[in-house]
Amino acid sequence: MTCDNKRDTLILCETAHMVIHANIVDIIGKKINAGSLFFENGRIVNIAVASENEDPALPYMLPGFTDSHIHIESSMLTPSQFARMAVVHGTVGTVSDPHEIANVCGMEGIEFMINDGNTIPFKFNFGAPSCVPATVFETAGATITAADIQKLLERKEIRYLSEMMNFPGVLTQEESVMEKITIARQLQKPIDGHAPGLMGATAKKYIMAGQESVTISTDHECFTAAEALDKLEFGMKILIREGSAAKNFDALIDLLNDWEDQMMFCSDDKHPDSLEISHINALCARAVAKGIDVFKVLKAACVNPVLHYKLPIGLLKENDPADFIVVNNLTEFKVLQTYIDGILVAENGVSFITTQKSGVLNNFNCSAKTPADFMVAANLFEETVPVMVALDGQLITEKSSVAKSTLLKDDFLLPNTDADILKIVVVNRYQPAPVAVAFIKNFGLKKGAIASSVAHDSHNIVAVGINEESICKAVNAVIDTKGGLSYAMEKDGNWEIAQLALPIAGLMTNEDGYAVSSAYTKLDNFVKKGLGSTLQSPYMTLSFMALLVIPHLKLSDKGLFDGDQFKFI
Repeated sequence: MTCDNKRDTLILCETAHMVIHANIVDIIGKKINAGSLFFENGRIVNIAVASENEDPALPYMLPGFTDSHIHIESSMLTPSQFARMAVVHGTVGTVSDPHEIANVCGMEGIEFMINDGNTIPFKFNFGAPSCVPATVFETAGATITAADIQKLLERKEIRYLSEMMNFPGVLTQEESVMEKITIARQLQKPIDGHAPGLMGATAKKYIMAGQESVTISTDHECFTAAEALDKLEFGMKILIREGSAAKNFDALIDLLNDWEDQMMFCSDDKHPDSLEISHINALCARAVAKGIDVFKVLKAACVNPVLHYKLPIGLLKENDPADFIVVNNLTEFKVLQTYIDGILVAENGVSFITTQKSGVLNNFNCSAKTPADFMVAANLFEETVPVMVALDGQLITEKSSVAKSTLLKDDFLLPNTDADILKIVVVNRYQPAPVAVAFIKNFGLKKGAIASSVAHDSHNIVAVGINEESICKAVNAVIDTKGGLSYAMEKDGNWEIAQLALPIAGLMTNEDGYAVSSAYTKLDNFVKKGLGSTLQSPYMTLSFMALLVIPHLKLSDKGLFDGDQFKFI
């Protein structure tokens, strides 16, 4: 690394070392000293304290932020493009679950993520996806076996067994589930959890997974403080999730006051528009604004993920990798500089990471549909029709029902926009199959339809709309590009159709992240203003309507599914 003489940079050149003068934040020691940090060849060689007090003229230096659980694919960007945007906000590493691309492309998809991430200076820490397919109640594009898990976890760069979504399988000691857990235990790799709503003896049984001590050690699915506290008391570590759809920060953040060693921050799923604005830095600012001790906040944001997952990320100690950030203060956390392995990767809102376009892989075998494919015969139901209820800012849905007469017309069941009951469909993207159709409330569309091939967990095509023709147009737009997001709206006898192509597994694009953010924002805004959706993030919410492992009522390509009883309705 060469000496930078720019006037607006904080870095200075002294002898053979690079040095930064700042208020150095010792998170573990809970102290802040004015001083100097010297580094060379990617490592910290000395931290010299100049004063026991803070210097108001100096900025603050602290370890970089780590997102403790995220699916990079949900940003719709390749890992390298994700990193290019994240470093601007002081993020130096992630605990990344490649579950999404694994469900589409299997082991080849995981390899794609690792290889692309290795092209840039950023510390991705990938896991071995434990549930591919996520359930037997949907069609996925691949299977990850226990033998595959063994091969993955034996690799140095695969640091943990990703979220064990099959909580019924853990509770019943299902053989294939327990085999994967046993492999992770034998290789001493952490096991991530996924147990929404489990509490009491059932939660403990899941956490222990047949052992005498904590086996499944984290959960990012808690949506109430009572649930999180219950799991904390059983020895689990709780990740406070604040993504583009699921937002649990307000419900859980007060627990950080008493459980600083057992809590972390994560995004889980983050769309490019919100990533452009902020990342973990924003959660730190919000937590401090609520009066939580800054050292507890920074322990959750910087230290706990590194210690729990044994990550190769520096914690601002001598001989550590030179992974650190410089911020204006410890209330706003405006990031002035981000360093990874001693490389200045971002400064004053500008990313210095350069990327190259990766290759494209996909798994798509779906032909164009007709409006008739989305019709529902009225004689399939008696007096009432089940209705999914989407909840803004949540992954869970509620169960409801409506009188059959509300939707009945000419022997068919049709959407009723006056009652905000729309049609939702899931189209198998991997092989020819009948379309699954149901009804949903709270999307608020008054015109047209939206569709997406980002549809957790199997990533078939999911769409919501006011009528069959609009749904058909939106779905076919996704089929045309072999993956992506779209909307369709009829206006004065003509169709307005727009799409964002996602050619990599139908999940990602390797185009410039900021350009993708702009294109996504344009789509998202039109769906809200032009089509009338009342959701704050309609595409993100749509992507979770086929997520069977989250209660209560979801739709897969095989039918309407009760997530509480884990069976089809």
